[in-house]
Amino acid sequence: MKRLLIVHHTTSPNLQAMFEAVRSGASTDEIEGVEVVARPALTAGAVDVLEADGLVLGTPVNIGYISGALKHFFDQIYYPCLEATVRRPYAAYLHGAGDAAGALRALETITTGLGWRAVRPPLVVTGEPAKADLEACWELGALAAAELAGL
Repeated sequence: MKRLLIVHHTTSPNLQAMFEAVRSGASTDEIEGVEVVARPALTAGAVDVLEADGLVLGTPVNIGYISGALKHFFDQIYYPCLEATVRRPYAAYLHGAGDAAGALRALETITTGLGWRAVRPPLVVTGEPAKADLEACWELGALAAAELAGL
């Protein structure tokens, strides 16, 4: 069975709604053969990443950057996972109150350094997530799981 790891820093009700939608999409009954595991960014580590076949990353945009928790996650896993996870598929969702350009740039720089492969462009939501935003989160989770299932 393939394993999809959701690494998230869920700091608000808006991010919680997005996380739940992503997890629901990744866990849909329509996609078989994928185990979904969720870990907070401050507790996820290299073993979690090495045991995963793909990842979904979730973060708030804080002062134009990814959260310190997600940056800490990357700091912890970078060298232990550098060679072993090349071409690992990933997806990402970000939530902020404004411009996410710096957070997107950081995410791209780090994942490019790891050699990971985006299954779609990161999903960015500003303000309170609308129904369409939560549907996009569900689709992001489903797409990440489908990628692992070979669909």
